[in-house]
Amino acid sequence: MDIAVPANPEVSIIVPARNEEVCLRDCLRSLAAQTGVAFEIIVVDDGSTDRTRAIAESVRGVRVVSPGPLPAGWSGKNNAVVAGAKEARGNWLLFTDADTVHLPGSLARALTEAKENQAELLSYSPEQIAVTFAEKVVMPVIFAELAAQYPPEKVRDQSSGVVAANGQYILVRRDAYESAGGHAAVADKILEDVTLARAFRAAGYKVYFRYSADAVRTRMYRNWNELREGWTKNLALLFPHPVRLAMGLFAWWLTLPSLITAAVLYLRVRRANFGSGTTLIATAFGPPVVGYLLLRSVRTHGRGEVSWKGRVYSEPGSAMAVSRPSGTRIDPALESRH
Repeated sequence: MDIAVPANPEVSIIVPARNEEVCLRDCLRSLAAQTGVAFEIIVVDDGSTDRTRAIAESVRGVRVVSPGPLPAGWSGKNNAVVAGAKEARGNWLLFTDADTVHLPGSLARALTEAKENQAELLSYSPEQIAVTFAEKVVMPVIFAELAAQYPPEKVRDQSSGVVAANGQYILVRRDAYESAGGHAAVADKILEDVTLARAFRAAGYKVYFRYSADAVRTRMYRNWNELREGWTKNLALLFPHPVRLAMGLFAWWLTLPSLITAAVLYLRVRRANFGSGTTLIATAFGPPVVGYLLLRSVRTHGRGEVSWKGRVYSEPGSAMAVSRPSGTRIDPALESRH
């Protein structure tokens, strides 16, 4: 589907993409089909070695840009979205991932929702699609724990100390984004979405967050290797006490033969908004697997060996990230400067 690009778009949609040939076409088709608001689509091809760029260029009206070399200390995604924001012409910016699919009319509804709630940052937690057994085991448990750590109703309460966003869908008012420093202000952060939300809250801007099966869905990972690498990158940063959480999950699982424990755990996992069958699978098998992933994430971050899409990052003590090609080692002198 082709799109007619307006001279003055209200929303600029920015899609960072690095080797996303499997899912990018569906994403762009769903975005190109949006109605009810003037928009443009910018795909930032972040050094892809597959057909990502060709797919993006095949959709007429989509602008494809390159972010240029990755600056020292920046994550690849932050570098990509900043490059996209520089090209954007809209008063609102939607940052969304290449593995998302957007329901018809969702962009216009999201913009209206942001304005009605006087939110400078609106973020949706997409419906998560789980297909393989590994996805069904892991995803509900993690998203149930995320719901407990970052309850949407508390995030929406600007007086609470809880703030979060999901990088798969972040709609921001451009002037507020620039005032808060944008992604450049969190350039070194692997967990850029939550950190960006904190920057907005600290600057006095309203953050609005909710689960959004009515707007967007995503399949984050398609096999065990992708899932393990992705959650290893994020889990130690998402939870304040990851080791304690891992031990708690192991303890929950060991007491599963108790019907009361099984029922309580099922209800806890059910908060992740998966179907009953997937929730049962996750309840039965998920806690020890997620516990393992939590401990793996802690260990990997501690070693400064977090890898994602061919790059390795180090964010020791939430300090400056060091990025380098996968398979290389950090120079201790460089690491000490970050």
